[in-house]
Amino acid sequence: MFNWSLMRKTVKELRKNQYLTAKDLADKLHLDTSEVLKLDDLRLKDVDEPLRSQFLPILRGDYMDKIPWL
Repeated sequence: MFNWSLMRKTVKELRKNQYLTAKDLADKLHLDTSEVLKLDDLRLKDVDEPLRSQFLPILRGDYMDKIPWL
């Protein structure tokens, strides 16, 4: 199910909730840190679609599901 509350929060809020710095997020998305910092103050719904679809799984924490715990 799609979570509408994520779309109302800023990229910075969601990034901080996942304990990611701008550099960490930029590394995961293969972007420059400056590009992430430009988008920090925008709500996720205001980010253009190609970037939003890249940001969403990281900011939701989907990447944590693939970590093999021993």
